[in-house]
Amino acid sequence: MLKNLFSFSDRYRILHQTWFAFFLTFVCWFNFAPFATTIGRELHLAPEQIKTLGICNLALTIPARLIIGMLLDRFGPRITYSMLLMFAVVPCLATALAQDFNQLVISRLLMGIVGSGFVVGIRMVAEWFEPKEMGIAQGIYGGWGNFGAFGAEFALPILAVSTSFFAGGASNWRFAIALTGIITAIYGVIYYNNVQDTPTGKVYKKPKKNGSLEVTSIKSFWAMIVSNFGLIFALGLLAWRLEQKNIHFLTLNQMYLTWLLLAGLFAYQSYKAWQVNRELLIGKKTYAPSQRFQFGQVALLEFTYITSFGSELAAVSMLPAFFEKTFALEHVAAGMIAATYPFLNLISRPSGGLISDKFNSRKWTMTIISAGIGVSYLMAHFISSSWPIPLAIAVTMLAAYFAQAGCGATYSIVPLIKKEATGQIAGNVGAYGNFGGVVYLTIFSLTDAPTLFSTMGIAALVCAFLCAFFLKEPKGSFAATFEDELPETATKTPIFLTEE
Repeated sequence: MLKNLFSFSDRYRILHQTWFAFFLTFVCWFNFAPFATTIGRELHLAPEQIKTLGICNLALTIPARLIIGMLLDRFGPRITYSMLLMFAVVPCLATALAQDFNQLVISRLLMGIVGSGFVVGIRMVAEWFEPKEMGIAQGIYGGWGNFGAFGAEFALPILAVSTSFFAGGASNWRFAIALTGIITAIYGVIYYNNVQDTPTGKVYKKPKKNGSLEVTSIKSFWAMIVSNFGLIFALGLLAWRLEQKNIHFLTLNQMYLTWLLLAGLFAYQSYKAWQVNRELLIGKKTYAPSQRFQFGQVALLEFTYITSFGSELAAVSMLPAFFEKTFALEHVAAGMIAATYPFLNLISRPSGGLISDKFNSRKWTMTIISAGIGVSYLMAHFISSSWPIPLAIAVTMLAAYFAQAGCGATYSIVPLIKKEATGQIAGNVGAYGNFGGVVYLTIFSLTDAPTLFSTMGIAALVCAFLCAFFLKEPKGSFAATFEDELPETATKTPIFLTEE
C-alpha cells in the first residue's frame, strides 16, 4: 500500500480526498485555540471564560458523532461529509463576528458539530481498503486529517498577523477564522462531485434497523445503555460548568432545565435502543455466532479513545496558552511551539495503525501504546518555567506521539467489529474521545496544567491495564477481505469471540 500511496488513482484518490476533508474540519474546529488569549483581551473575557469556551468547542461533538454515525450508515459518506463541510461556514462566521462571551459560546457549540466529521471518513476508508491494511489506511486518514490542528495553530496566527493592516494593525483573527469556514464549504461542493461511497460494483451495506445500534446479546444491550449515559453525563457536566461563578452563561434554573432535557434525551435514546433490540430482549431473536459482537469490546475502545484522542483534544486546546504563560512568550511564538503537538499527527497516527497491522497483535499494540501515553503525560506534569524550552517541547512531542498513535491503533480495530454498523460504532467510540476532552478540560478549568497532565497519565495507565487483561484480539484482523464479502462457499470466521 505504501508504495502506491501517492498514485492518486482509485482507492488512493478517495483516501486523499477524504483525509483532506477531515483536515479542513480540524482547521475549523481548532481555529479558536491559537487566538484564545488575543480574543480574551479584545473582548475582555475572564480566564475561566476562555477555558470554558474550550469545553464548549467539544461538547456538541458528543451527540453529533452519534447522530452523524446513524446518518452515515443510512445515506453514505459522500452525502454526509459534503453537507457537514458546507455547514462549517456557519460557526466559523459566527465566531468571526462574535462581540461577547455569550455569542462565542453559541458559535463554539455549533463548531462542535463540525468536529464530528471524523466518523464519516472512517466508514469511507473501510469501504475502500481491506482488513489487513485497515490500520495504516485509517491511520493516514486520521493522522493527516488531524494535522489540521497543526495547520490551525501554526498557519492561522501568521495569516492573522500578515493581514493585520485590515484590522488597524491588530491581529486579524476574525478574517483568519472566517476564511477557514469559507474554504471548507467550497471543498464540500468539490467533495460531493468527486467521490463515491464504494468501489464500482460493490454494494453499500446498511444496518437493517435505524435509530440505535443493534446489539447481539442482552449483556451488550445494558452495556450500551451505560455507555449512552456516560455521554449524557458529559453534557450535564458542561451545563454545570456554564452556571459556575465567573461564567454565568446559564442561570441555576436554566441549568436544571438543561439537566431535565438531557434526562429526556437519555430516556428517548434508551427507548430507541429497546425498540431496535426488542426481539432480542424478549427472547424472540438470537444471533448466530458469526453475527455476534461484544459491546464490552466497544466500551473498552471508547476508553482507549478517551485516553488517546480525548487527551489530544485537551492538550491542543490548552498548550498555546500554557506555553505563553509558562515561558512568557508572545502568542504567535507560543502558538507555533504548541503546534509541534498536532504536527506529529502527520506520522504518529499512521504509525500507530501501521504497527497494529505489522505487529500481528492489535491487542498488544493497543496495550503498549496506552502505557506510553501514561508515562509521557506523567513526565509532562513536571514542566515548569525553569525547564529549557526545547526539553519542554520534546516531552510534549513524546506525549503527542503516543496519544496520536493510540488513536491510530484504536481505529485499526473499530471498523472490524461489525461492517454494516461501522458508522454507529465509530460514532460511539469517537464521541467518547470528546467525552474525554470535555472531562479533561473541565478538570483543567478547575485546577492547573500539572494536574491535567497527571490525570491524563494515570487514566492511560489504567487503560493499559484493562487492555492487557480484557481486550480481545479481533479475528479476521489481517484477512485479505471482510468476512461478509467472501464467496458463499468460503469458511466464515466470527469477527469477535462470541459472548457467553
